[in-house]
Amino acid sequence: KYPLLAAVCRASRPVARHHPRVIRCEYTPADGAFDRVLIFVGKGVTYDTGGADIKAGGIMAGMKRDKGGAAAVAGFMRVVADAQPKGIKVISLLGMVRNDVGPDSYVGDEVIVGHAGKRVLVVNTDAEGRMVMADLLSVAREIAVDAVKGGIDASKVQLHTCATLTGHAVVAVGHYPIAVDNGPAFAVGHYPIAVDNGPAAAIGTSGRIQAAAHTVADPFEVSTLRKEDYAFVAPKHSSYDVLQCNTLPSSRTPRGHQFPAAFLVMASGLGDHGRDSEIPIPYTHLDIAAAANKGDVSSG
Repeated sequence: KYPLLAAVCRASRPVARHHPRVIRCEYTPADGAFDRVLIFVGKGVTYDTGGADIKAGGIMAGMKRDKGGAAAVAGFMRVVADAQPKGIKVISLLGMVRNDVGPDSYVGDEVIVGHAGKRVLVVNTDAEGRMVMADLLSVAREIAVDAVKGGIDASKVQLHTCATLTGHAVVAVGHYPIAVDNGPAFAVGHYPIAVDNGPAAAIGTSGRIQAAAHTVADPFEVSTLRKEDYAFVAPKHSSYDVLQCNTLPSSRTPRGHQFPAAFLVMASGLGDHGRDSEIPIPYTHLDIAAAANKGDVSSG
């Protein structure tokens, strides 16, 4: 059911405690009435060795934190359960996997047909988070389409991915001192990034997230998907539909945190649900790599 996710965890399957799980949580108001649906996909890589493209030179330390996206979504679901908001349904899909290295590791050059039916060319096994989330985002897409067909306004069905996805996010906006505010919360920046697709941009999702975050001193930066990001992941050969990555670290790749969002759009089938489509689906990608990785990895 989840071919891209299953590829990532192939090497971990011989160890029972490392078996993958997809965790689905749902909140529906007590009265059963809602006119808005929020869906969150969380990256839950419990440990990331990098796989066949192994994290060498000491950079594997700290990769227990690569489940930060799923942890954030799970925490959000607890808040929703406690708050019991009316008129809104919330669904979360958490992809819990371990990206191990071993005889059955997935490798570069594989072409894998994902949940959405898109053929994905693997280039770098350390770009595993987008593989895990693409399948679940495809499931979220199906849920969203069904909700719209069931009578919910398309602009009120919003999809999100949340992940510690790229080092580029840290380089672009994180780990820098702030000279404007002397409040403790603003002393050092570890800022997450929000990236909208066309329908989400049309209703200003990232801007609203940023405004809300400012009120609680937990700032979000906003990035924009461009045509270059879609060109990056577009097929260069007839043997595949979507390019997963390149061979460079994201921190050394121009637009290294934006193009993965384009990959998620295309690999999940959301490319068919842009502004001009019959069912435009708002989607926002949240890269929380900087915010979820504070402290010294060598001491935990």
